[in-house]
Amino acid sequence: MKMKLAIVALVLFSAGVLLASKTIQQKVEPWKPSQLIEPADLAKTIQDPQAKKPVIISVGPGAVIKGSIDMGMASNEKNLAKLKELLSKYDKNTNIVIYCGCCPFVHCPNIRPAFSLLNEMQFTNHKLLDLSTNVKVDWINKGYPLNQ
Repeated sequence: MKMKLAIVALVLFSAGVLLASKTIQQKVEPWKPSQLIEPADLAKTIQDPQAKKPVIISVGPGAVIKGSIDMGMASNEKNLAKLKELLSKYDKNTNIVIYCGCCPFVHCPNIRPAFSLLNEMQFTNHKLLDLSTNVKVDWINKGYPLNQ
C-alpha cells in the first residue's frame, strides 16, 4: 500500500513539475502562440498577387525569404539598433513578420531580442515566422519563395 501511495505521489509530483515548467516557459517567450505564423501561410501570402504583403524582416544571418529585409543577427546590439531605426519608420499597426532560421527555434539567439523590441515599441500587428528547425528545412526545402 505504501508503495502504491509513493508511486501515486511521484506521478502527481512529476505532473506538477511538467505543468509548472511549461507555464514558466510560456511566460518567458515574448510572443503569444497567436503571434506565430506558419511558413505555408506566409508563403501563400507572398505568392498571392492580390494579397497585401507584410513587412518581412530577417533578424538572422541572411534574408532568404522573398521580399525580406536583412537586418543582421539581432543578438548583436548594433543590428538590434539598426532594426529599431528601421521599425521607427513604420506605423505601429503595420503588419510585420520577423524570422531568423539559423537553428532550431527554441535555441535561436536572435528572435527573442527582435520580438521583444517590437513589443517595447508597441507594435500591434507583428508575428514571428515559426521555423521550428531552421530556414533551410522549414522554408527552402519546401520550395517557398526566395530572394534572388
